[in-house]
Amino acid sequence: MKDMKLRATPAARRYAEEYGIDLREVKGSGAKGRVHLDDVTEYKISGAIKISPLARRIAKVEGLNVEVLEGSGPRGKIMKRDVLALLSGQKAEDAKVETKAEEKKETAVAEDGTRREKMTGVRKVIGARMKESQEVSPTYSVTVAIDMTNLLALRKQTADLVIEKIDLKPSVTDYISLAVVKALGKHPLVNASVSEDETEIIYHDYVSLGIAVGLEEGLYVPVVHDADKMSFTELVSESKRVIKATQEKNLKFKDMNGSTFTISNLGMFGVDTFSSIINQPNTAILSIAATKQTPVVVDGEIVVRPMMNISLNADHRIIDGLEGAKFMQTLKGNLENPIGLLI
Repeated sequence: MKDMKLRATPAARRYAEEYGIDLREVKGSGAKGRVHLDDVTEYKISGAIKISPLARRIAKVEGLNVEVLEGSGPRGKIMKRDVLALLSGQKAEDAKVETKAEEKKETAVAEDGTRREKMTGVRKVIGARMKESQEVSPTYSVTVAIDMTNLLALRKQTADLVIEKIDLKPSVTDYISLAVVKALGKHPLVNASVSEDETEIIYHDYVSLGIAVGLEEGLYVPVVHDADKMSFTELVSESKRVIKATQEKNLKFKDMNGSTFTISNLGMFGVDTFSSIINQPNTAILSIAATKQTPVVVDGEIVVRPMMNISLNADHRIIDGLEGAKFMQTLKGNLENPIGLLI
């Protein structure tokens, strides 16, 4: 007999019954703890291993086998600190100071006026991934200047329509994201990846857009899956959902994994231009700088226009300089003549 007091979707109940899973042991992610199908499948994958949701997500992203971990939490539960300890080569006891519950940073002050502060586990992981990316990918950078006059005008004309439909205000980044997705459709190599043995090019028949989000403890990259199949309002809605989930530290594993291309926007900080490190296993990343009123020459006359620099960092193993330049040319056209993006 089904336990009707337990909140679970019909699909979750059917899956649990098929695989002999006790739903009482599954933590629901829905309203009032309701168990969804994703919760049950994730539970099945992790099996009887006791592991915190955050530790499981980090382990999956890093490709770790949690079965070899010895948990330091209650009743041997694997905690975030245990996963980070394995990544950094530490013992779990030494990593306890890096848990979320104990975020106080250890600082040593020297007599010469310097001080040393231990990196958090997340910061160590980010550092290791970025170093690995630089070592694996021979990269180059292409920068172009974009006249944002028409795109800003388009945003002004359509923002209220988007708000009326989904009650969300589209950002400039949302319009740039749409332009990027359209450009990737014409340049499949920029949306591709390299096989682990570096003998094959893996083409993706979809665009899953990673959006770099900086938090105090480090950089996260939530993913908008199948962005190329979305309408503009769907893209705005999903982008804001994953960014909000990241900021609230409530991101699911599927929202953290599987990007094919990444964008990083530091325009809000007023930077003129910058170059990002490729987010593996992507083979390219787009850096978006600030839009600033700048004197430019148009039809032989000096006028002031809102200009923005964008930079592409690309993996030379499969994206040569010509292809990178062609992609940026397409993207520039999309951004400077954006009306076609909505057709």
